Amino acid sequence: MIVDDLVRTLIAFVRQSGGPKRNEGNSMKKILSAFSVGCFALTAAQAALADDHLEEITVAYFLEWPLPMMEAKANETYAKELGLKVNWFSFETGTAMSAAMAAGDVQIAVSQGIPPFVVAASAGQDLQVVDVAVTYSENDNCVVAARHEIDKTNASELAGKRVAVPLGTAAHYGFLRQMDHFGVDLSSLEIVDMAPPEGAAALSQGAVDFACGYGGGLTRMKEHGNVLLTGAEKEELGILVFDVISSPAAFVAENPDIVAKFIEVTAAANSRWTSGEGGDEMLTVVAKEAGMDLDAARAAISTMGFPSIDEQLTPKWMEGGIQTFMKGVAEVFVSAGSIDSAKDNYEDNVTAEPMKIANGG
Repeated sequence: MIVDDLVRTLIAFVRQSGGPKRNEGNSMKKILSAFSVGCFALTAAQAALADDHLEEITVAYFLEWPLPMMEAKANETYAKELGLKVNWFSFETGTAMSAAMAAGDVQIAVSQGIPPFVVAASAGQDLQVVDVAVTYSENDNCVVAARHEIDKTNASELAGKRVAVPLGTAAHYGFLRQMDHFGVDLSSLEIVDMAPPEGAAALSQGAVDFACGYGGGLTRMKEHGNVLLTGAEKEELGILVFDVISSPAAFVAENPDIVAKFIEVTAAANSRWTSGEGGDEMLTVVAKEAGMDLDAARAAISTMGFPSIDEQLTPKWMEGGIQTFMKGVAEVFVSAGSIDSAKDNYEDNVTAEPMKIANGG
């Protein structure tokens, strides 16, 4: 993704924790201060976590976020394949995951959002992305009222229109990037700050010409119009919405085979789901583990994507894309005054080595 002057104008992601399902709050300065204490030191327990001594690990995850890997969790496949005890602990926020990893209490965090990861990394916490847990670009978009008959082929006609956007969110980020892509001058638009449910209501009533949002609000928006770009098309432009699997860098360095096996089990579960092999039998288990009813889990997972290892080992993801994207997010935080400074680059905060091991090389 190209990080240009547009990125610096965004305050998107500042309120986002890695997905519309979780609210990290806006106290980034306080979070930064908390991370500054002890970010550079490893606990004695963490230092002892080498392959030859490791007996158990703790993995952080989210409830109400139905990932295929939860079937492997339920079946204790991770414990069997890793050859050690795996403790699972649910968190409410990605910032809490970072704090637990800094304390040495958690070794692997599943589906941590990029914003809290970047805040921790910018504060000096030595974390690394080892996998893309899930993408959900289809669950974050802009919808144009059907009466306008505007799609990606004539999107320039959006100039002069009124749009509902939840400012300071991933939807705001996506809106700005799409308008830039289509060459729509922002100054020509009347931009109204509305939460997705409000934006959906305004769109249905004809009070706005198009609206941007996520989750249930986006679902209702689609009842009254059409999206300009699909999730896949947005991703090709570098408009990414995704969570990662993260881990302290020291743990990864000392236990590459353990991390690789974790990635391998996760990839197998993802493949079982995306191939259709798992079906409702798998979804039933996943829903139970996520603390959701079957219909809610089905609706949520239908908006998710799970890149394969081969897909991730490309410039779009592990081989440059994530690093560049994180730099852009960090610059957003700096521009918004949420953190004091960004790192020169985030190359050291992503490692593909365990994934390459999992891929047989």
